[in-house]
Amino acid sequence: MTTTVSDFVIQRIREWGVSRVFAFPGDGIGEFDGALGKAERDGVGVEYIRPTHEEICSLMATAHAKFTGEVGVCIATSSPGAFHLLNGLYDAAMDNQPVVAIVGQQGLNAFGTFNQQQSNLERTFSDVAAYVQTVLSPAQAQAVVDTAFRTARVRLQPTVIILPHDVQGLEMEEPSPETWVSRSSAVAPSIAVLPPHEQVAKAAEIINAGSRVTFLVGHGANGATDLVLEAARKAGAGIITALRGKQVIPSDVPYHTQQLGLLGSLPSYHQMKDCDTLVLLGTNYPYGQFLPASGQARAVQVDLRPEQLGLRYPTELNLWGDVAATLEALVPLLEEKADHSWQERVAAEMVEWEDEMAAQAEVEYEDGVNPRRVYRELNKRLPPQAIVTADAGSTADWYGHHIRLRRGMMGDLSGRLATMVAAMPYAVAAKFAYPERPVICTIGDGAFQMLGMNELITIKKYLSRWENPQLIILVLHNDDLTQVSWEMRTEDANPVWATSQDVESVDYAGWAELLGFTGIRVTSDDQVAAAWDTAFATRGVTLIDAHTSKNVPPLPPHITKEFAKNTALAFLKGDPDRKGAILDSAQALLTEGVERVKSKLNLGGDGASGA
Repeated sequence: MTTTVSDFVIQRIREWGVSRVFAFPGDGIGEFDGALGKAERDGVGVEYIRPTHEEICSLMATAHAKFTGEVGVCIATSSPGAFHLLNGLYDAAMDNQPVVAIVGQQGLNAFGTFNQQQSNLERTFSDVAAYVQTVLSPAQAQAVVDTAFRTARVRLQPTVIILPHDVQGLEMEEPSPETWVSRSSAVAPSIAVLPPHEQVAKAAEIINAGSRVTFLVGHGANGATDLVLEAARKAGAGIITALRGKQVIPSDVPYHTQQLGLLGSLPSYHQMKDCDTLVLLGTNYPYGQFLPASGQARAVQVDLRPEQLGLRYPTELNLWGDVAATLEALVPLLEEKADHSWQERVAAEMVEWEDEMAAQAEVEYEDGVNPRRVYRELNKRLPPQAIVTADAGSTADWYGHHIRLRRGMMGDLSGRLATMVAAMPYAVAAKFAYPERPVICTIGDGAFQMLGMNELITIKKYLSRWENPQLIILVLHNDDLTQVSWEMRTEDANPVWATSQDVESVDYAGWAELLGFTGIRVTSDDQVAAAWDTAFATRGVTLIDAHTSKNVPPLPPHITKEFAKNTALAFLKGDPDRKGAILDSAQALLTEGVERVKSKLNLGGDGASGA
């Protein structure tokens, strides 16, 4: 039978290691869809996952790349479908993930003629994609597909292949050795880039000279856990993880102080204020206000994205390289530190911080369940190999403050883009990638109403494919866009504007039950532990509808004068939730103060020195 361009593209993406695509059909990609169906019937296709919206497709492809290290692939039709992919592709671009989008287009003769659904897709995708190209002829298809995958893999960015409808069905031809025709290979290049030896030696010299060394570790160090730990051991370094690097360093490492910044820990804040040497490993941490003062610390950065080296802090040395390959060369050059007082201080402060987080989770509020308690009780029950996703907003705060990923666990969220709704497609993509593992999605009601509710339909459709059908969705139900409400107060000194912030109350547990899943309603703190016990005992899908307080403040570990001043001004201007927010903030601050006083008086349980 005749092999078409579509047949070839399907075969080629299989050669690039693709076994699963996240796609939504349409007439602009119709010929390609037909070829996918034929390939499935012939046993040479790829697993085709169709969620409820193209944006979910691209977020799933990005999540697949994050959780597996493979190239994620999403497919959509022309103009409207292609446009819907943009948010997920920006998520991939901003979090440095290899994703290839294959999108349809109207026929070649429609270009530039204002035809239905004909738009300039190359221009549309030019900002988000590292490579975008329309396949105009069969002879060009091989080079375009290979370049898209190779570029995504090496540059850790999304790329886009545009297939006009008529080209999709053309007879494929083997590229011939002639002018203007490229013959390419489906061979993935190595990205284990190693800097020159003299630069690695210079990095070792800088680290060896430090007495208070801190490692800031991001998702770019994924797979290098043991190397990072060995380097930290020899250097006597404390470790901070960026939010997306949470899974890289096990939570039981005593001198791992979790995250930094507004949703970080006080020990991490102190590390940055007091370190004399900073080593950034696979991170593009964007909040410069939390990094050391200029000139305070000698700094080294290792990253595969050269344009992001030396961007956040005036580093002394920038190493363009893979974190694992670079550390393999670096560790033998590091001297064993005899003095571990810096690490011991960091570890002692972390014990105090965990006591404080435990106390914050036990506070009871009059206007709803304490969301901190919900996360802390989840953390107590996380089973081995669990995967946890969080959404943008207050769920990210509680995820950072209370979730502790042990070795073998995974967790992720939309990082630099911080888009709402990502937690659900991330969780479902994780379930496809690891069908034997328990997955927990944590999401706010605002994000759940966006597209998250729809994805319960996707879960219902594909549940039978998963070896272990356990998937738990936690919805923080507080009828408010909570994170934005607090940002209005703390950043701009504005009172909450209910017109923009209110979220219509919905029976989320009832929606889950309507689809045949287990729904649990939590309306008081004393129901939280039992809800999690039931969810983890259920072999199937469970939705916990937790009616939480919207006024619990996501307190940063260090409250600035501006933060306090803006919040006070917002309340004075007539914040509609000021009574509840003031009372809840006062309770949180009182608990925080008591715990810090107890630690200073040696009443914190372990005799650790005060922070």
